[in-house]
Amino acid sequence: MTLTKVAVTAAVAGLLGGGVAYGGINYINNSGLNDTAVPSGSNTTGNTKTSNVTVNVNNQSTKAFNQVKGAMVSVINLQKQSNNSTLGQLFGEESSSSSSKSKSELEEASEGSGVVYKKTGNTAYIVTNNHVVSGSSALRVVTSSGKQLQAKLVGKDSVTDLAVLKVNGADLKTVASFGNSDKIKVGETALAIGSPLGSQYATSLTEGIISAKKRTVETTNSAGTQTGNATVIQTDAAINPGNSGGALINVAGQVVGITSSKIASDAEGTSVEGMGFAIPSNEVVNIINQLVKNGKVVRPALGITYVDLANVSSSQQKSILKLPSSVENGVVVMSASAGSPAKKAGLSKYDVITEMGGHEISDQSTLRDILYKYKLNDTVSMTYYHNGKKQTTKVKLTETTSQLKTTTSANSES
Repeated sequence: MTLTKVAVTAAVAGLLGGGVAYGGINYINNSGLNDTAVPSGSNTTGNTKTSNVTVNVNNQSTKAFNQVKGAMVSVINLQKQSNNSTLGQLFGEESSSSSSKSKSELEEASEGSGVVYKKTGNTAYIVTNNHVVSGSSALRVVTSSGKQLQAKLVGKDSVTDLAVLKVNGADLKTVASFGNSDKIKVGETALAIGSPLGSQYATSLTEGIISAKKRTVETTNSAGTQTGNATVIQTDAAINPGNSGGALINVAGQVVGITSSKIASDAEGTSVEGMGFAIPSNEVVNIINQLVKNGKVVRPALGITYVDLANVSSSQQKSILKLPSSVENGVVVMSASAGSPAKKAGLSKYDVITEMGGHEISDQSTLRDILYKYKLNDTVSMTYYHNGKKQTTKVKLTETTSQLKTTTSANSES
């Protein structure tokens, strides 16, 4: 039936075309223009040629791309998958007789991008996104020349969504350099390089501008729970799945950001175009240096569990927390570990933290954002309410997040 419809459509189109042509012929005949005959001489051999004029396109974007393209790689996330066919089991097929347990083998689970930023001897270091390597059993890198290399995870950080890999870089000749992301300007050209939709489209280049230097976006974990906020560069250079971990560069060929995400639609489902985000290079350098040195990022902790004040009913805010009505935002301490920085500073259960380091605390994510700006052994001022009375204290951040005790999942930790 479909074939018939296609054929009929083609026939109708042919008839319509002929009708138009037929009318045109009648018009020409009636105008007396049929005296001009078509030449009847024999055809000569075809001699049409292309022009020998060449255009030398070597603008700044092309130069910048050529500087960096050799440092771009595709990152393949390999995960263990059962080799037993679910479909086969439905039809009664049995697993291998040598073992009742199904064997596991590595399969490509996802692909992303990465940037070679450092070489020490034959060891090359690559920065990518944490979500590109998350859940991997093994990692493989495909260079811009198509060579496949085994990669080892050096360290990763879920808070900033960054990770560092290392490979045998004997054949890698190009190393990207980082520019100062604080110096970029809104409106300047931005180039994104990566592997959209995978290594099949490796080292794809898209061009746009810097749409915003510092845009605050929510960050979430693998469960979809908001874990904080990130300050990122916004660009309208096309970013697609697979671009994650790739480079956002300026026209000087410097990496000013690592592309990480985009907005495809808003909460109402409205389609969105040209809203991509990149982690600023200044933050990238800070994090990857820690990952190479320590394998992780060391952050200070207060040693408390807490909930948003907004999640506490107004009646409990009055009866249990004894808060004045003027206090509308903050976080409620649910527990403070013995010997923790918060406990030593005098905080206890049901205290409400409203300021830290002179910055207002509106919810859990802002508390983390402000806390993570400090280093271990820094001292920070804190304002809180205890039994409804406003108090201030100094907290020395002597504990790290890795030292926190496991608590109930209903509360956040810091």
